[in-house]
Amino acid sequence: MNVVKAWFSRNFSDPQVVALALILLGSLTLVLLFGALLAPVLAAAVVAYLLEGPVQWLGRVRVPRWLGATLVSIALLIGVVWVSFALLPLLTRQAGQILQELPEMVTRAQEWFQSLPDRYPSMITHEQIDAMLSTTNIDVASLRQSVVSRSLVLGMGLLYLCVYLLLVPLMVFFMLRDKARILRWIGGFLPRDSDLVRNVWSEVNAQLSNFVRGKALEIVIVWFAAYMTFSLLGLEYAMLLSVLVGLSVLIPYIGAFGMTVPVMLVAYAQWGFEAQTLYVLIAYGILQVLDGNVLVPVLFSEAVDLHPVAIITAVMFFGGIWGFWGVFFAIPLATIVHAVIKAWPRQRSRIKESPAAEATENT
Repeated sequence: MNVVKAWFSRNFSDPQVVALALILLGSLTLVLLFGALLAPVLAAAVVAYLLEGPVQWLGRVRVPRWLGATLVSIALLIGVVWVSFALLPLLTRQAGQILQELPEMVTRAQEWFQSLPDRYPSMITHEQIDAMLSTTNIDVASLRQSVVSRSLVLGMGLLYLCVYLLLVPLMVFFMLRDKARILRWIGGFLPRDSDLVRNVWSEVNAQLSNFVRGKALEIVIVWFAAYMTFSLLGLEYAMLLSVLVGLSVLIPYIGAFGMTVPVMLVAYAQWGFEAQTLYVLIAYGILQVLDGNVLVPVLFSEAVDLHPVAIITAVMFFGGIWGFWGVFFAIPLATIVHAVIKAWPRQRSRIKESPAAEATENT
């Protein structure tokens, strides 16, 4: 009991720390209870946070903030229109084609596995292949029917998606234009003595802004590089695969490894076990190496360094709580948690110096 009391006194003896803990707890409760209702507002806040960098850059070249917010919002609206009328139909069409060819892809992959004992009889047997295929048996018809039914349900939400496409850019514009006024309004709910909250927010903002903007730029660069690579090699569904490869960087390690299977499956279905398939896999591997060893250090030179174990744990933890969106935002949430822990004040107990140490200091 004394241990718990000492820990509580060490971490929560300061009223500012209690205020910070209540703010964090209240924000988490608000997201958990009303996250679905506030989803457009949260999405607009994330996009506005992402676009704050271009607005500040325009401000440094003496462009008024209202004009900078207008220009950036127009660029966002153009991007939304392009995604809605050019990119999204292309991705939908390619996804439908893959869905139609999925049974043939799985069948060809199974035939290749079944041919391995004839090619390498000393390494693997037919019994081992049959056991492996029986444990990983995929009912392609059920899978395709499930995907189609989910697609119909998603199609019924197109009206809701249109609301997002209209409201989010509009809210982004007002958030960018009136940022100072909105922050003053939020600050009015904070305690008078809120220096600790401001310090913690400064630490979180420094880490999170570098991560979010760097990750958005990384997605675009990897997407473009993957599309150029797949197109030059003649791989089918290059746009769909490149978009997925670009989004896979949101989940370090796991995303890159997980995208290897779709790329390999599409390449094998197109060319079989030929040199062209090997070229695609080598190119994909080189792309991942360049992303992890060149692009990431350049974009995130000032970002918080999360250990791979922490990243995987964050993906599992937040994914278990919030599903897909938990996986999607696992790394930004882990960055926020790390920044809060780093900025959290602690009262370190003084270590009583020994007489020998005191004598050494006096001399």
